[in-house]
Amino acid sequence: MARLADYFVLVAFGPHPRGSGEGQGQILQRFPEKDWEDNPFPQGIELFCQPSGWQLCPERNPPTFFVAVLTDINSERHYCACLTFWEPAEPTQEVVCTEDATEREEEADEGGLVQLSPATPATPGQLFAPKTLVLVSRLDHAEVFRNSLGLIYTIHVEGLNVGLENVIGNLLTCIIPLAGGSQRTISLGAGDRQVIQTPLADSLPISRCSVALLFRQLGITNVLSLFCAALTEHKVLFLSRSYQRLSDACRGLLALLFPLRYSFTYVPILPAQLLEVLSTPTPFIIGVNAAFQAETQELLDVIVADLDGGTVTVPECVHIPPLPEPLQSQTHSVLSMVLDPDLELADLAFPPPTANASSLKMQDKELRAVFLRFFAQLLQGYRWCLHMVRIHPEPVIRFHKAAFLGQRGLMEDDFLMKVLEGMAFAGFVSERGVPYRSTDLFDELVAHEVARMRADENHPQRVLRHVKELAEQLYKNENPYPAVAMHKVQRPGEASHLRRVPRPFPRLDDGVVQWIVDQATAKMQGAPPAVKAERRTTVPSGPPMTAILERSSGLHGNSARRLEVVRNCISYVFEGKMLEAKKLLPAVLRALKGRAARRCLTQELHLHVQQNRAVLDHQQFDFVVRMMNCCLQDCTSLDEHGIAAALLPLVTAFCRKLSPGVTQFAYSCVQEHVVWSTPQFWEAMFYGDVQTHIRALYLEPAEDQDHLQVGDASTQEDERSALDVASEQRRLWPTLSREKQQELVQKEESTVFSQAIHYANRMSYLLLPLDSSKSRLLRERAGLGDLESASNSLVTNSMAGSVAESYDTESGFEDAETCDVAGAVVRFINRFVDKVCTESGVTSDHLKGLHVMVPDIVQMHIETLEAVHRESKRLPPIQKPKLLRPRLLPGEECVLDGLRVYLLPDGREEGAGGSGGGPALLPAEGAVFLTTYRVIFTGMPTDPLVGEQVVVRSFPVAALTKEKRISVQTPVDQLLQDGLQLRSCTFQLLKMAFDEEVGSDSAELFRKQLHKLRYPPDIRGTFAFTLGSTHAPGRPPRTTKDKGPSLRTLSRNLVKNAKKTIGRQYVTRKKYNPPSWEHRGQPPPEDQEDEISVSEELEPSTLTPSSALKPSDRMTMSSLVERACCRDYQRLGLGTLSSSLSRAKSEPFRISPVNRMYAICRSYPGLLIVPQSVQDNALQRVSRCYRQNRFPVVCWRSGRSKAVLLRSGGLHGKGVVGLFKAQNTPSPGQSQADSGSLEQEKYLQAVVSSMPCYADASGRNTLSGFSSAHVGGHVPSPRARVTTLSNPMAASASRRTAPRGFLRPQRAALYIIGDKAQLKGVRPDPLQQWELVPIEVFEARQVKASFKKLLKACVPGCPAAEPGPASFLRSLEDSEWLIQIHKLLQVSVLVVELLDSGSSVLVSLEDGWDITTQVVSLVQLLSDPFYRTLDGFRLLVEKEWLSFGHRFSHRGAHTLAGQSSGFTPVFLQFLDCVHQVHLQFPMEFEFSPFYLKFLGYHHASRRFRTFLLDSDYERIELGLLYEEKGERRGQQACRSVWEYVERLSRRTPVFYNYMYAPEDAEVLRPYSNVSNLKVWDFYTEETLAEGPPYDWELAQGPPEPPEDERPDGAAPQSRRRVVWPCYDSRPRAQPDAISRLLEELQRLEAELGRPPERWKDTWDRVKAAQRLEGRPDGRGTPSSLLVSSVPHHRRSLGVYLQEGPVGSTLSLSLDSDQSSGSTASSSRQAARRSTSTLYSQFQMAESENRSYEGTLYKKGAFMKPWKARWFVLDKTKHQLRYYDHRVDTECKGVIDLAEVEAVAPGTPTMGAPKTVDEKAFFDVKTTRRVYNFCAQDVPSAQQWVDQIQSCLSDA
Repeated sequence: MARLADYFVLVAFGPHPRGSGEGQGQILQRFPEKDWEDNPFPQGIELFCQPSGWQLCPERNPPTFFVAVLTDINSERHYCACLTFWEPAEPTQEVVCTEDATEREEEADEGGLVQLSPATPATPGQLFAPKTLVLVSRLDHAEVFRNSLGLIYTIHVEGLNVGLENVIGNLLTCIIPLAGGSQRTISLGAGDRQVIQTPLADSLPISRCSVALLFRQLGITNVLSLFCAALTEHKVLFLSRSYQRLSDACRGLLALLFPLRYSFTYVPILPAQLLEVLSTPTPFIIGVNAAFQAETQELLDVIVADLDGGTVTVPECVHIPPLPEPLQSQTHSVLSMVLDPDLELADLAFPPPTANASSLKMQDKELRAVFLRFFAQLLQGYRWCLHMVRIHPEPVIRFHKAAFLGQRGLMEDDFLMKVLEGMAFAGFVSERGVPYRSTDLFDELVAHEVARMRADENHPQRVLRHVKELAEQLYKNENPYPAVAMHKVQRPGEASHLRRVPRPFPRLDDGVVQWIVDQATAKMQGAPPAVKAERRTTVPSGPPMTAILERSSGLHGNSARRLEVVRNCISYVFEGKMLEAKKLLPAVLRALKGRAARRCLTQELHLHVQQNRAVLDHQQFDFVVRMMNCCLQDCTSLDEHGIAAALLPLVTAFCRKLSPGVTQFAYSCVQEHVVWSTPQFWEAMFYGDVQTHIRALYLEPAEDQDHLQVGDASTQEDERSALDVASEQRRLWPTLSREKQQELVQKEESTVFSQAIHYANRMSYLLLPLDSSKSRLLRERAGLGDLESASNSLVTNSMAGSVAESYDTESGFEDAETCDVAGAVVRFINRFVDKVCTESGVTSDHLKGLHVMVPDIVQMHIETLEAVHRESKRLPPIQKPKLLRPRLLPGEECVLDGLRVYLLPDGREEGAGGSGGGPALLPAEGAVFLTTYRVIFTGMPTDPLVGEQVVVRSFPVAALTKEKRISVQTPVDQLLQDGLQLRSCTFQLLKMAFDEEVGSDSAELFRKQLHKLRYPPDIRGTFAFTLGSTHAPGRPPRTTKDKGPSLRTLSRNLVKNAKKTIGRQYVTRKKYNPPSWEHRGQPPPEDQEDEISVSEELEPSTLTPSSALKPSDRMTMSSLVERACCRDYQRLGLGTLSSSLSRAKSEPFRISPVNRMYAICRSYPGLLIVPQSVQDNALQRVSRCYRQNRFPVVCWRSGRSKAVLLRSGGLHGKGVVGLFKAQNTPSPGQSQADSGSLEQEKYLQAVVSSMPCYADASGRNTLSGFSSAHVGGHVPSPRARVTTLSNPMAASASRRTAPRGFLRPQRAALYIIGDKAQLKGVRPDPLQQWELVPIEVFEARQVKASFKKLLKACVPGCPAAEPGPASFLRSLEDSEWLIQIHKLLQVSVLVVELLDSGSSVLVSLEDGWDITTQVVSLVQLLSDPFYRTLDGFRLLVEKEWLSFGHRFSHRGAHTLAGQSSGFTPVFLQFLDCVHQVHLQFPMEFEFSPFYLKFLGYHHASRRFRTFLLDSDYERIELGLLYEEKGERRGQQACRSVWEYVERLSRRTPVFYNYMYAPEDAEVLRPYSNVSNLKVWDFYTEETLAEGPPYDWELAQGPPEPPEDERPDGAAPQSRRRVVWPCYDSRPRAQPDAISRLLEELQRLEAELGRPPERWKDTWDRVKAAQRLEGRPDGRGTPSSLLVSSVPHHRRSLGVYLQEGPVGSTLSLSLDSDQSSGSTASSSRQAARRSTSTLYSQFQMAESENRSYEGTLYKKGAFMKPWKARWFVLDKTKHQLRYYDHRVDTECKGVIDLAEVEAVAPGTPTMGAPKTVDEKAFFDVKTTRRVYNFCAQDVPSAQQWVDQIQSCLSDA
């Protein structure tokens, strides 16, 4: 029973003490005057009566009513019902408020409470003051309060004849029951009657209509947001103009949270004076009048719900976690069914008659029912995670949060995590965890209805029915008696507040009220207390919990088969069948990723423990420890699945004897897991164990014997759970005697105490490392360190501290390190002990005793561990695999011997088995070696099932592009180790974890040495130089000078020339000095890219060859002549040096030695091809206009069209003229400026005029339709003309002359392909002899970036998120590598077309050494078949890449100086382009694809000197270029890659392409679209058996022929051999037929003792023989062997270039008959045939060999008529074929010429053509029959006979 009202207070307006305009509330009277003992008077009540502030008002407002809520210090809520009315202000009050009335009006408006009535105040200027009647109660009966206060007001206003004192006295003495569904009628003695109904259950909240209103105001989504925000402890602020609405909204939100109680600040109506409360750091639910919205704007972390506007504003910095799915969507849909039942029917064609909607009160309950269901589903099974820590004297209950989350499968769920950690849930556990109490609706629901809710999930109607049932119960709880007698309470008349009340509210007589109260109290004391007996029962636990959403665990779904494997492996271990166990172990470790397998392991291991101890031998111990580690590695710190908990007793049970008296337990080997340093884990474990022991205390011994399991509540599916036992004990507790109670409490307390000691021991086992000198624990277990700071209680901490100190000083514990470890562990354990003992009520004496014990426990344990550590060191180490030494090249030396590492799988799945199947070669265990040339890993797979395969992965040190440290788990012991990830530009990735025996200093040394070898300070430190060299890298560079006169002279001349150059007066630019050796390879600074050696003309004597060359210069010249360039120039007929020196005018071009001293251009070769007409001294001036002085020189001439290909650097960025004008030079300056530009123009003119004059108006297309968009791809230029001329007038003129879309009839003699940005410097050519083609090219840095991405795509560091080809293709596309290849091929094909059509082309891009080189080399390769031979390709690379100064050292970052610029694979990109062409034309190349990969690998490997340094000049300076002369070394290591290729080619045909059968004079035009390009397998393939196959000496030879007898005398093995993808080299395991036959021949020769013949000779002989025997049917000849399957094989096609946005297509193809390659045989040379026969049966119709063809009449067989047929004589295949007509591709018959005996004149027979001369008939007699032919006339018949005869004689 309780008082209906505790206090009645009258509050009035009073002046503010500080005299400010605002008033303040004053309590005029309060009853009773004395505070109740059980309920003191709440302070600050006057603030809450007028939350917007006390103000006078110019009008009488109608009375208002609202209920404010105050919370006292004990979290008790006091409901203050406030009824406010206005009375005329007394003069004293008015004096205070002298402000302007309007101002007050505004304020009153803002207050929002004041509704100005139309009536005018009684007297003008009259003000009204508010007065408030307040009832303070602990009960929430708002309607009763409204009626009661209304009654008092009515009595006053209406002047009823009732004593107010009596009414108030009765109100204060009214006693009503709290709960239980009773009904009480009360009367206050004014002829009134009210019925009060108490709710059935006290625990369910009363919501009336507040929840329904809240949903109406805010909507479903917003309310759900607020619901989540309140549960996850965010700040929520409601705004409204109505106070009653604020109260209702807050009440509604709280009602939704049931069964959780909100325990933070809760103020439904906050007064204006207290607004600063909003900036409190704690969570709250507060309501504020909307008038103060502005003050709430700057709150950054408050969620604001505007009830009047229906919005909820969540600040950016606040994240409200949503409800877990599927509950979120289910709740949302049920809410919408309740709130809007018509939604389901809205789309029906014939909607049913609408059911009447629920009343607001009922809807309110339905909405609450939805949330009640939600909580029941969310918390289902929560009682299984409760730990009963104490039963007597009071229950102590803990909740096992991790187990709950784990079993619900919601470990990752943010919402549930926060709810469980929140205060509300802690209150829920302590209130509802109690096993013996009264139950309510929620307990029933969560225990019994969950299965039903599960079943109903997909049936909306059934869900709705359930919701309605629950709503009924909630409604009944609030309104237990439906037929309520009517209230009868008097109310004031209409507008009574406007009437003039004769007097103010009277002062009441204190005495009368007090007397009534006293009377009632006295009566109450006499009466017996009416205690309603609570019905207490055992709370039902309900079914054990299930996962909220059955998630299939994907890969690790543990099938019964997997569990069987785990069981078998364990039984093998304990039966001592170690080999069997070893086989199963990898499978077990894989299975242990799944939860069920881990559970199974712990259960199986439990079975092998007797009496808490299991002694194992060393091998068994290792197996068990490995499995435990594998189990624990996936445990999170909270151990939600209880795996660590189940293993904890086992790690202290399994042990092995190290020596007499020394035993090592498993715990010393499983300490490396985060779970052991998590306090929450230990607490949950401790409480679980305590519960088990406490339960055992109360169970009968018989009942307990079968219960051996230790663990948390979820494992106890025994009949009586701990909660049941506790419930029974609580029921009996009051019946026990005092002594018995005392005894039970003592027993429980000592149980907890003994467990605490036990756990202190356990924790020291798992926290102290075996080797306590390694203070590893502190470093790695951050957990321990962090907890230091977060202490729970000061008292216990200081106590622990003092104890620890004294212990240290007494024991004389010197070793600081161990002391550190020991100290940290002691503190950790003490903190744990403090927390659990305080919570579970251990006496303080016991606690002190524990604090004294802990340091001793730790100390003892450290001492035992020292012995164990000492002995374990003496154990024979586990047999680690022997380190396999790698094979080294001659001259390669080991720098660092093998460091033990694990090679881990990277993102390529082949090595690890992957989707391609095959064994898991990785991870492998072995060692990494660092040599002067390579980084090499050799080892064996860790998976024992793979067998004894050696795994090798290596790459050249020089190819290293990225090295990063990683931290990874070792595959065997799952320890976290340091590792390194090394990536190389040869597409290798070494991802290594160092073995624990490798110290961090060794790893660091490895990194430093690697770095030192990768970036030597000087190019002479590279492997190519140190290999077999006599001088140490540190010696001065000039030792190479005495190589003979040529070099010395050269150097001297170089220096002399340089001096002359520097001696000039005015130098226009900074001098370009070759970088000194320290800085060699450093990139030029970006802004100084024009740092070019521009010097004035040198004296004529040094330049013109007319003056006699000095003897020394001749030596130089002779060396230069031997260079590749010169040989090629002579082959192309571009002149010889002698002819150039004698200036034979007949030749259009000459070889100029102008650069022999490298004075004009450092990066060009010494001899250059220039137009005959240009003087050498003019070249110096021309060179100034170009970047790096790389002026245009000829590098190739077409044999057919005589067009030439030139290359140069780009023009200077600024116009050349501006460059010269800018200098303030002496007077000749102007002429010089003109001369520079004019020289350039003259030079181009000379080039044009030195081409053969071709005035053929064949009308082949010009390029004027080719806009930059074709090649640029990005900027679709709208202009059709391409000529970008430097003056705008000319440009417009040219546009007028060539209207858009028309092609110029004549084409330009010279096209200049240049970068858009650079072509401004070229002057217009008045005769339009040259035309500019601006294209957009990518820069070197784009190549670098693209290559980085390509590396990552082809060799990813870690597995892709979504395995499969899609992610590879996506990352390949992102790299844009193929797009760059496409652009290069496109530009090259364009240039090929132009050259083929007779125009010359100058390629003038960037600095002339990257893209220019790529394009120029590709053009030559496509145009000239010579470059597609092995010798030709070598020459091409030597000429265009080496002599013309591609900066290999700079682009390959060969030295320390180049480190910052990084690796830019320009040359590799060129090789990729060649590979693409090779794929499309496999028969046109003499070299194999392996040759390209070989060059690709070695251009970056620095094994050979060929690809070092940036130009011939640098090579001469270092003495590399001519060192071969005069010293023929013996069989020494090759210094040149070409020499190596030659040597290797003598032994093996690995570089030779057997399908080589070139078409003569064939120009290749490859497709260049990205869709036609393939990813080069150089980037993706890998051979783990031997590492990259490009160092041929290292690659093992072919496998031994398997027929040989085995040494042990067993029978010969089968001929089969397993070839693994990614392990074996497929080409070597399965060579092509021809290589196989050649090898077989060599073997047979060796057996017969004959000297082996070179493979090439054999091959050529076989080819020749095959040509002679070749027969059309091809049967029985070797030809079928010689042709391995030919891939799709293209001959050239015309190339179509699309025109920008318009789409007109400009065909640059040649006439179709030429491009199809079917030209007549007269042009073919005889040598051609030998190769072509090879492919006889594979050639398509359009490219077959037609030696002679025409129409003949042929007589059919017997009785058949004559018919005209198209005959083809094929000398190559020795056939006469006939077709129906000329264009027919299908052959109708073949006459084999081998069978022809004679060709004789014939005679006409029946049906022969009448008009034909008789002599036109002839017969061909074969061994089988006679063929009759008739030609169209006599000459053609004669010709046919002659052709056939000659063909026969050929054979």
